[in-house]
Amino acid sequence: MGKFIVIVLDSFGVGYMDDVAEVRPEDFGSNTAYHIIERKPKIQLKNLVDLGLMNAIGKETEHLEFSPKANWGVSNLAHQGADSFLGHQEIMGTTPPIPFNMPFNEVIIEVEKHLKEKGYAVRRVGKESEPQILVINECATVGDNLETDLGQVYNVSSCLDLMPFQDVKALGRAVREVVKVSRVITFGGENIVLNDLLNARKVMEGKFSGVDAPESGVYDQGYQVIHLGYGIDPEVQIPTILDHHDIPVALIGKAADIIQTSSTRLYPGVDTQQLFNHLLKEVKDMDNGFICLNIQETDLAGHGEDVEKYADRLEVSDENLGHVIELLNEEDILIVMADHGNDPTIGHSQHTREKVPLLIYRKGLEGKEVGERDTMADIAATAAEYFDVETPQHGQSFLWKLK
Repeated sequence: MGKFIVIVLDSFGVGYMDDVAEVRPEDFGSNTAYHIIERKPKIQLKNLVDLGLMNAIGKETEHLEFSPKANWGVSNLAHQGADSFLGHQEIMGTTPPIPFNMPFNEVIIEVEKHLKEKGYAVRRVGKESEPQILVINECATVGDNLETDLGQVYNVSSCLDLMPFQDVKALGRAVREVVKVSRVITFGGENIVLNDLLNARKVMEGKFSGVDAPESGVYDQGYQVIHLGYGIDPEVQIPTILDHHDIPVALIGKAADIIQTSSTRLYPGVDTQQLFNHLLKEVKDMDNGFICLNIQETDLAGHGEDVEKYADRLEVSDENLGHVIELLNEEDILIVMADHGNDPTIGHSQHTREKVPLLIYRKGLEGKEVGERDTMADIAATAAEYFDVETPQHGQSFLWKLK
């Protein structure tokens, strides 16, 4: 037994799922990975290509070809929509119940009343004829999340120079108490003021109103976040199962914010190189254990419809993958994957419902295919068999294919 490492290149899908024509017609034709490569034909992705990226995409280009020695597969999404939080819960072995889907304005009265009862100063922003948001204590806002599927997530956005993050988390939990959407994302940044949040307020489809987080500058300095989910039981997920067996767990990047564990090896953050630095240190220090890294800057580039930025973050990730692989031995397993798509060329700025690559490295192992998986929970099931612990709530192990 050694290390089981999962690197999630957030939003790096490899082609729209078969059901999008029915459930998400706006995502038809999406293929995040291929369209970035198509727009940036000289992109340097040697390690990803060696691991089987083009195999997973199912297409070659003049410069990037199939890898006959790769160990690879693809996975469909079992969760509803295309969501980072739900995607990571699925990767960890559980598919959450279907939450309510509704604009924030359908619950604004209830949230407003509940927060006032808890002693917060609350006012509304926006015309009466349009959907509104709430301003809390003149340093935070509550409204729709505009970066994922509309109606699934509410944001609590805050100015950390004015409200300590502990207080921001208390505010987020107060909102969570009275709403039933999949997530309440509670976050803040430094060196911003309330007007930065309000100036980034947008109304979409005449029903949704919230703060455009990237535009507000909240990610730029001192960013902190916690994701408060609906219907999540960590006891049936691989990190908590491993916790109970005293097997080390390390979560890096967004994974540290949205996956639950009792481990203290948590490294939140956004900067791609800094996150890989944490990963490399953990790989060197850990004899055996589970590590999950999420690279969020690819997702942010997708939301920004920024092919150049996306390609740059992929090249940084690819270079670091080479350094990670150099540290691994025959017992270690590395899986590079995504959680959904976010095609910056498709014509909208939200997640796309795409299959994800499963690019697998084990020293000395070549040419193994794990096929097309029904759910990303197969990752957790494979990790459970690898560590010889109880199986998670969902998933089927493919460890037998990696021997």
